[in-house]
Amino acid sequence: MDEATGSADERAVEAHVRRLWRHRGVAVPQPRRGPRRRLDVDAVLDAAVGVADADGLAAVSTRAVAARLGLSAMALYSYVGTKDQLLDLVVDHASALPAWEDPGTSAAADLTAWAERLLALHGRHPWLAERPWAEAPGGPHQQDWLERLLEILERWEVPGGSRAAVVTTLYAVVEAAARTAAAHARTSGADAAAWLARATTTRRLVTDYADRYPRTLALPQHADDWRAAPAAAVRHTVEVLCRGLGLPGCAAPSGAG
Repeated sequence: MDEATGSADERAVEAHVRRLWRHRGVAVPQPRRGPRRRLDVDAVLDAAVGVADADGLAAVSTRAVAARLGLSAMALYSYVGTKDQLLDLVVDHASALPAWEDPGTSAAADLTAWAERLLALHGRHPWLAERPWAEAPGGPHQQDWLERLLEILERWEVPGGSRAAVVTTLYAVVEAAARTAAAHARTSGADAAAWLARATTTRRLVTDYADRYPRTLALPQHADDWRAAPAAAVRHTVEVLCRGLGLPGCAAPSGAG
C-alpha cells in the first residue's frame, strides 16, 4: 500500500509494522515535514528500555522517553507512534534472541536451553512479563524466539498436533517463573524473616495446622535456595513435557520401575 493511499488507520498500522520490522528490509516511515531527525528509532527505544528497567513498563510513556532524549512528546510521535505502539516496539526491541548452540543431546536439553535463555532475558528485563506472550506485538525478535522453539520441536519430531500445546505451556511457565523470580529479587532478608515469623506464629496458634495441611508440611523445604526455585520449575516442566510426549533421552519419573 502506498503511503499516500488508504485510510488514516491503515497508514498508521503500516507505519507501525514498518518500525517493528525496520531491520528486516522494511523501510522506516519518514516525516514529510518538520525538522530533520536527530535520532533513529533504535536510540529512542534504547531510552525507553532504560525507563522500563528503572521503573517498570508502566513508567514508559512518550513524555518520559522524550524527556530522557531532550525532545518533546509530540516530536517523539514521528519515531514511535502512539503510546501503545511505543510499548509494542520497546517489548520487541528488548527481546532480541541471543546466540547459542543447542546441546543436541536430547529434546529436554534443547528445550531447557531455550527456556533458560528466555527466563534469563526476563531476568534482565523483568517488566517483559507484564506483556505476556499472548499479547506479543508481532515483531521480529519475538517471532525469532517462537521460530527457534518450533525448530527444536521439529528436530525432535514432536507430533504436530502437540506442538501448539507445548509452545503455550513453555511460554506460560517461563513467564510465571519470571514473575516469581522478580518477586524473589525484590524480597529482602527482612521480608523473608517476617514471612518466617508469620508462618511460625500461624502454626503455633492454629493447633491443628499439621492435621489440616499435612501435604503442605511434607513438601521439601529448601530455605537456602528458594531463589533458584523458578529456574528449577522451568527445567522440571521441560522434563515432564518430554516424558509425556515419549521423547527419547528424557529421564523416567522418580521411583518408576
